[in-house]
Amino acid sequence: MHEDVERCVRAVQSKDARFDGWFFTGVMTTGIYCRPSCPVVPPKPENMRFYPSAAAAQQAGFRACKRCRPDTSPGSPEWNHRADVVARAMRLIADGVVDREGVPGLAARLGYSTRQVERQLNAELGAGPLALARAQRAQTARLLIETTLLPMGDVAFAAGFASIRAFNDTVRKVFALTPSALRDRVAKGHPPAGAGVLSLRLPFRAPLCPDNLFGHLAATAVPGVEEWRDGAFRRAMRLPHGHGIATLRPQPDHVACTLSLSDLRDLPIAISRCRWMLDLDADPVAVDDLLRADPVLAPLVDKAPGRRVPRTVDAPEFAVRAVLGQQVSTAAARTHAARLVTAYGDPIEDPGGGLTHLFPTPAALAELDPESLAFPKTRRTTLMTLVDALAKGDIDLGVGSDWDEARARLSALPGFGPWTVESIAMRALGDPDAFIPGDLGIRAAAAMLELPVTPAALTRRAAQWRPWRAYSVQYLWATLDHAINLLPAN
Repeated sequence: MHEDVERCVRAVQSKDARFDGWFFTGVMTTGIYCRPSCPVVPPKPENMRFYPSAAAAQQAGFRACKRCRPDTSPGSPEWNHRADVVARAMRLIADGVVDREGVPGLAARLGYSTRQVERQLNAELGAGPLALARAQRAQTARLLIETTLLPMGDVAFAAGFASIRAFNDTVRKVFALTPSALRDRVAKGHPPAGAGVLSLRLPFRAPLCPDNLFGHLAATAVPGVEEWRDGAFRRAMRLPHGHGIATLRPQPDHVACTLSLSDLRDLPIAISRCRWMLDLDADPVAVDDLLRADPVLAPLVDKAPGRRVPRTVDAPEFAVRAVLGQQVSTAAARTHAARLVTAYGDPIEDPGGGLTHLFPTPAALAELDPESLAFPKTRRTTLMTLVDALAKGDIDLGVGSDWDEARARLSALPGFGPWTVESIAMRALGDPDAFIPGDLGIRAAAAMLELPVTPAALTRRAAQWRPWRAYSVQYLWATLDHAINLLPAN
């Protein structure tokens, strides 16, 4: 995108917010970089330089615009739908792998050498993994500086900086302000959050239809781990340094997010996982334009454009829940999951609501007695085989996983058919082309719309919806009278 100069110039001159996150504009005369929708008067085309990432713009010597805050742009949709090494690396960097394990840890997860990973990221993004992680740390630091009264030393280490000096130098370079000046700039009229609690806005590309997104999460919520309360979806999360509770409330132009964290070092990971769960980095215009080309789907898209795929913050958890949901109702699946949570989950305190536990880890579930499970023996075997494979690390379902390899390993487990594998691929792995033609809801929708109803025939018919078949599933489900399609009442 950033190499198509003419298209980038048009996007900047029209202040087109659809391109926020796709590229960044460096202004030669001012030394700042902006998002395409920056409200200031656009610079002359000859003074514009385009970069594929904020990190690349920073490495080129540009500092962030104080008006449009380009570091808060939605993420690039490229990392949403691609499954190559660069996309996997970007998802892992967003999940904090470089900060926790360094570049060698990132490379090991990808199965490449450090040199290969650095070369590929530099070639496509104009910045290596360290620079990309540094840009993320700068954004985290700004959030902590502006929304809390933490001492600057605590902010530095919570944001992932190894020293106060590195923290000060980075903030000055990226924002052209000292940390204290950055805090003073927004302090008036903005009371800070309490200790460990932060409120922020999660941006997205319009349009966004919240009905199926929040409706699905609320209708399938596991008691004790998730809930709908006071117009918001609330979720307990297991994080690298502790746990957190996310409260997510849909608004017309953003998702209001309140995070209560036991360790502030988990802030960037918590934000990344919330965005992933809500599919906020998608490009709804590209998705809807392709699906609208089908005359059968066009009325559904026009009725409620911008549907997202509801995902999960914990892929192994969702895999377990997918097995629990085999051939049973949504209510029964929630009941089975709630029993596991009560028996094997880690208890937490939630002063603001009814969350009581973290979902149990595969290691904890591997210790359970199969005879205590109130469902058929074959499904007990399926569940125990899955949790054993997850606990041993035989199957990787993380954000940086190889989608094809994960599918193959899941398919090799007993009791894993296409519905279970593709459900996990869609909602845990995040594959935007995952498709579940054998789902009862999809078959009912297909019959209503006079589409083929057999899985093989519907799969052939759905070839024209690629690579966005996971989104076609959301539009097909929307034809049904089911709670997953309705935004819950407050």
